[in-house]
Amino acid sequence: MADEERPQVELFVKAGSDGQSIGNCPFSQRLFMVLWLKGVTFNVTTVDMKRKPDILKDLAPGAQPPFLLYGGEVKTDTNKIEEFLEENLCPPKYPKLAARNPESNTAGLDVFSKFSAYIKNSNPGMNDNLEKGLLRALKQLDTYLSTQLPDEIDEHSAEDEGQSTRPFLDGQELTLADCNLLPKLHIVKVVCLKYRGFEIPRSLVSLWRYLDAAYAREEFASTCPADTEVHSAYASVARALR
Repeated sequence: MADEERPQVELFVKAGSDGQSIGNCPFSQRLFMVLWLKGVTFNVTTVDMKRKPDILKDLAPGAQPPFLLYGGEVKTDTNKIEEFLEENLCPPKYPKLAARNPESNTAGLDVFSKFSAYIKNSNPGMNDNLEKGLLRALKQLDTYLSTQLPDEIDEHSAEDEGQSTRPFLDGQELTLADCNLLPKLHIVKVVCLKYRGFEIPRSLVSLWRYLDAAYAREEFASTCPADTEVHSAYASVARALR
């Protein structure tokens, strides 16, 4: 029964340009964070996609990292892996990571699509509008993070409708919602600065409170790819304005 209690867990993630370090892949980072937050013992193996190693052909032919080996069983779909981990690594032994407020799962959802349109555009005439679109999405996220959640209002009585001071999307702790959003926000922050000279405005105080709280957590900071990895991943995607 000991093996059932302690599943053998191995996460395969995309390797960086050196073939060994963690590469730029928000899906890989998302699952890395989930496993870390669950507190389960697991191994991480980086997969060099340029070499197409035998392990990829043997374990998950045709699949792209991330994929999971759980007690000898291979799982390849990020969403399904997350659901599987939440169901199987559950209380009382492992924490529940699902957000309590459904809105936390959709907050900031369109930031990445607005970022992609902005960074892939090479037409200077469209740049301002695309930048405004990204800013609007970031402001909406900032608004969500500054709006008190129901349990915050309960704590301080309904009369005190102040600003939220929570560090994360759904409250005091990182949840699956953060594991999904933060890796993408990191890419937005790093790529926009490098290729557009655009910084997330400091006036978005709640968003920066969120980012600062996240970077202070090992589960996020230690799973982020190096900035150079993010830069090189977007070198052929980010279009120069002509």
